Amino acid sequence: MAAPPSSASACSGERWPPLESSPEVFNQFMWSLGVPRGEAEFHDVYGLDSDALAMVPQPVLAVIFCFPDPPEDPSAPPEQVLATEDKDAWDQVYFIKQVESLGNACGTIALLHAVGNAHSEISLLENSGLDLFFKSTASMDPYERARVLEKNDDMARAHSLAASAGDTEIGDIVEEHYVCFTALSGALYELDGMKSGPIKLGSSSPESLLQDAVHVIKAMMHRIPNSVNFNVMVLSRSPK
Repeated sequence: MAAPPSSASACSGERWPPLESSPEVFNQFMWSLGVPRGEAEFHDVYGLDSDALAMVPQPVLAVIFCFPDPPEDPSAPPEQVLATEDKDAWDQVYFIKQVESLGNACGTIALLHAVGNAHSEISLLENSGLDLFFKSTASMDPYERARVLEKNDDMARAHSLAASAGDTEIGDIVEEHYVCFTALSGALYELDGMKSGPIKLGSSSPESLLQDAVHVIKAMMHRIPNSVNFNVMVLSRSPK
């Protein structure tokens, strides 16, 4: 489901300008940081019906959803945020908190969530930006990872270059946000840096990740009926 050209993330901060929600922008960003070309690639999802989903390159490693921030809904069910005492689950899920100083970095955080939780499927270039970032933050908590990202000049520079590569004029950007969905150890997780932790959404698998995530995405879209500013992308492993 491709978004209109004006779709981008606006989560403020000059160091972290908004990223346009497009595979071209995310691919150049990811490849510049150490994911080898031919290893993995972002693709647009052009529709949420079964025929459109069947066209998405497999295997899908992560799903990224860009959407307008919905209004608060007091009737919404409580989120299934992982309990802090569930250490095994926290150790499995790579999660970064989006602190205020990271401003518009939600696109970068979604990319880090996508790649960071697909480490068993993606071979990063040794000593690349992503390789060093994930190794240095592996044992940190989500807030500590955010502080490392905040001070990482190479990551911020790559983010700014990616932001300037989009077609969207910054002044035309509406307020939108990125989240990532991934399947780990038989469960579907929503990874949103604005939340207090990973949200466990039920069972899933690498084979059903896209369909399971789309089920959640449709419910999120239903809560924002007056907007068309949605975009869904997948991170797929490239054929070997």
